[in-house]
Amino acid sequence: MMRNKLYKSRNDKVLSGVIGGFAEAYDFDTTLLRIIYTAVTLFTGFFPGLILYIVAMMVMPER
Repeated sequence: MMRNKLYKSRNDKVLSGVIGGFAEAYDFDTTLLRIIYTAVTLFTGFFPGLILYIVAMMVMPER
């Protein structure tokens, strides 16, 4: 089983490239992933999604 490395996206970047990086690593549609992330963040009280994004932004390496 081959695992994809997870990096911030250079090409598909809105804020820091975290969502684009997940989409590239797992071959998923970036727009759909952003919509899912936004919905989950809004429906869980905003802070859990925001905290997860900030942690991913600090932990994920640049390509």
